[in-house]
Amino acid sequence: MPTDATIAADERIKSESFATKLMKRPELGAIGGLILVTLFFLLTADGTMFTLSGIMNFLTPSAQLGILGIAAAMLMIGGEFDLSIGSMVGFAGMIFGVFTVNLGLPLIFSIPLTMIFAAAIGAANGAIVMRTGLPSFIVTLAGLFILRGLALVGLKLFTGGSTQLRGVREAVEGDVLTPVFSGDAFQGLFAWAAKAGLIDSFKSGAPKVPGVPVEVLWFIGLALVATYILLRTPVGNWIFATGGDSNAAKNSGVPVRKVKISLFMLTAVAASLVAIITVIDAGSTDARRGFQKEFEAIIAAVIGGCLLTGGYGSAIGAFFGAIIFGMVTIGLTYTNFDQDWFQVFLGAMLLIAVVFNNVIRKRVTGER
Repeated sequence: MPTDATIAADERIKSESFATKLMKRPELGAIGGLILVTLFFLLTADGTMFTLSGIMNFLTPSAQLGILGIAAAMLMIGGEFDLSIGSMVGFAGMIFGVFTVNLGLPLIFSIPLTMIFAAAIGAANGAIVMRTGLPSFIVTLAGLFILRGLALVGLKLFTGGSTQLRGVREAVEGDVLTPVFSGDAFQGLFAWAAKAGLIDSFKSGAPKVPGVPVEVLWFIGLALVATYILLRTPVGNWIFATGGDSNAAKNSGVPVRKVKISLFMLTAVAASLVAIITVIDAGSTDARRGFQKEFEAIIAAVIGGCLLTGGYGSAIGAFFGAIIFGMVTIGLTYTNFDQDWFQVFLGAMLLIAVVFNNVIRKRVTGER
């Protein structure tokens, strides 16, 4: 019979140190990057950047990108890419505008129909990738141009020649679902806090920050749900297995085809959600809305720890990656730096993230 000492020495039950467990977390780089970027702006930016108003200013673009980035991260973990996300934002915005303005449908119908439209296109992308064996990069790159073109042509058709469709705000005004997708939440709480002197207010007593933008709540909620799915459900195991080795996953009984098509549908629906939020906020559609967001979403996912080879990553990492993105986008306006440095930062962050994630992958897998 083995002794206690023998069992303790057994490599199969050897415990890992906290540092080792930490190094295995995909989001480690994103958290470290967020700390560094925060320190940078604390030293260089105007002091108002980290006031409540300043924080809300950079969380809003972070949230819109993050909704796309989290969906893109899950697809990348599953081993695929979707370069049509940005164009889907413009296309879904057109569909939503037509439903609300041209057809006069209430939000309870126009929102689900828009998402169903988007999901169908996402499913088509996934089906083409699975049936033909073509790289998703190529299939969705074609989708990028097709959807952008359809948005331009469609808006001209429905507006009589314009690439913008106006009147959305008036069409949805008073709808019970409008506050769920537009405006600020917790306005009563913020008004009370301003009267109590807890947050900044105008001379009239109104709070300088009226509430939390609803897209921020959608962003946080999606990050929590996606993280739970990836870490606590069989579906999450299927996603990791599919991205790690699809043939082995298929032989193990994982429904690889369904998983991948579902993930393509998720990215399309996430894009339609961003489209609905931005269209209601702006009060109009625009064929160019979402331009280059596909690349920004993938960059946020990569900064968040996703490997380009699939099978590794996290939703929380993409969450932090999007916050870094938004912080730099808005943060440069609080400094004396030329805002075009943002492009340099974007490329540098992508390169650093890829190198860092590659090093971590080798440490985790034991590759040389």
